[in-house]
Amino acid sequence: MTEYGRSPGSEPWHPEDPLYGDQGWGGQQAAAGQTPYGGQPQQQDPQQPQQYGTQQDPYQQYNEQQQYNGQQRQQYNQQQQQQYNQQQQQQQQYNQQQQQQYNQQQYNTGWDTGQQPAMPYGAGRPDPYDGQQPGYSGENADYYATPEAYPPPQPPSRRRAEPEPTTDWDAEAPQEETHPFFTGDDGRDDDGEYDDDPRESRRGGGRERRGKGKKKSRNGCACLVVSLVLAGGLGGVGYFGYQFWQGQFGAAEDFSGSGSGSTQVEIPKGAGLGEIGSILKEAGVVKSSGAFVSAADGKSIQAGVYILKKGMSGENAVDLMLDPASRNNLIVPPGKRNSWVYEQVDKRLEVKVGTTKAVAKAKAKTLGLPDWADDNPDIKDPLEGFLFPATYPVAKGMKPEAVLQKMVAQANAEFGKKDLKAEAERLGLKSPLQVLTVASLVQAEGKYKHDFDKVSRVVYNRLKPNNLETVGRLEFDSTINYIKSESTLDVGAVDDLRKLKDPYNTYNVKGLPPGPIANPGLDAFNSSLKPTPGPWYYFVSITEDKTLFAVTNAEHERNRKKYEAEQEKSGQ
Repeated sequence: MTEYGRSPGSEPWHPEDPLYGDQGWGGQQAAAGQTPYGGQPQQQDPQQPQQYGTQQDPYQQYNEQQQYNGQQRQQYNQQQQQQYNQQQQQQQQYNQQQQQQYNQQQYNTGWDTGQQPAMPYGAGRPDPYDGQQPGYSGENADYYATPEAYPPPQPPSRRRAEPEPTTDWDAEAPQEETHPFFTGDDGRDDDGEYDDDPRESRRGGGRERRGKGKKKSRNGCACLVVSLVLAGGLGGVGYFGYQFWQGQFGAAEDFSGSGSGSTQVEIPKGAGLGEIGSILKEAGVVKSSGAFVSAADGKSIQAGVYILKKGMSGENAVDLMLDPASRNNLIVPPGKRNSWVYEQVDKRLEVKVGTTKAVAKAKAKTLGLPDWADDNPDIKDPLEGFLFPATYPVAKGMKPEAVLQKMVAQANAEFGKKDLKAEAERLGLKSPLQVLTVASLVQAEGKYKHDFDKVSRVVYNRLKPNNLETVGRLEFDSTINYIKSESTLDVGAVDDLRKLKDPYNTYNVKGLPPGPIANPGLDAFNSSLKPTPGPWYYFVSITEDKTLFAVTNAEHERNRKKYEAEQEKSGQ
């Protein structure tokens, strides 16, 4: 037995369902004082016993329930249609396939309100109007029966929360690669215009693109260009790798034999084997720098001018350059005067004797002398002391002026390492030229390196005003030899020497001579700057390894006797 107004069926509906309450059965009950059949009084079957209260015709109750369900469905469809229209405006760029998929996903999961729909009347039992359209004689169509209709509400046990539609373009699933380089599509149509919304291309929407054949052609060209570039790069790497391998491990190109003809090659100071090999290759002596370097095998090749042959093998070129006979260099020893240097240059250049001396006198001011040189009108040769002792390339075909310029430049480089003006003031001298003059005296008188420091002290002691031993005179035989252009130990008697009138005569003139008397080397130059402290005024060299120094003249005379005895013993 069922309660009034309720038919047998499933469990009672949930109170949160919009159809729960006085919407189905109570709404169809006749009001007090009214008849349910259009105002006509209900006729009871006299054969049927009277029931408690009044009972509505079950067929009429079913029809009214179906009418109510149709109205509810129509109202629901209208609400869903409005939502659909709003979504259509927001997502008007979606194509038909994606829209149908989206709608099907949305409505298969139930309402987003979380409410449960009312279960239709007669659920679970056969429909007596099977095959007929429910409602009032077909006046209202069932929107659930058309192909375009949305699925009917699901029972509460099958409902699920509706997912919120995403509007974040970047939250979608990974898209197919759309970069123009790979797809051949640069975002323009056949008319050369870009799509209205670049996001559509990312989501797959927008206008249908045409002319893909041309885009693919561009992509093919781009790939071809990239392939050619990569192939060229690999080819270049391979070429340079081969060249590197050849340079490191391959045999260098080389001539064979000792060559022919003659050529002069100048090797600059400080040049390494690689640079020397390049110079020889440029001159045609060897075929490659590598051949020379390989043959040299770490051997030391001196700077200078070499007379070599063209077309030589690397090994023969090395052997010839190590032979002193092939060198055409001029070596200027320390202590040599300019007169000796001029003669040697004339011989190497194969010019008339006196040519280099004449050039030095005429062009002294253009050869690079420092501004403090030639500061005394009594100077015999402005270049004296500035033709620095070293090895110089001097060969036929060169000009004397060029040779002298190299020597002066070398002197400036070596002497310029010191502040000669400050050194002269510290030592009590008048100019840097006097420093160079002291160095030339030390070089000429000392003769040996181990005596230079003491000889330098003797020079400065004799230059002192309170010098009572020589009364401010140097009295060096070397200055007499410079005046006479000689080199001898026996310069004559002192009295005779004092009669010689010359600015360079230190037996007659107090102080230093006007300028240097020779070309000092670095040892003598450094000793002139740092003399050994001591009281000596005299010195005499008995042998090459022994020099005797004295403070007084009496002591010096005893040393002189030792010198004479040594000379008699040696037969000189």
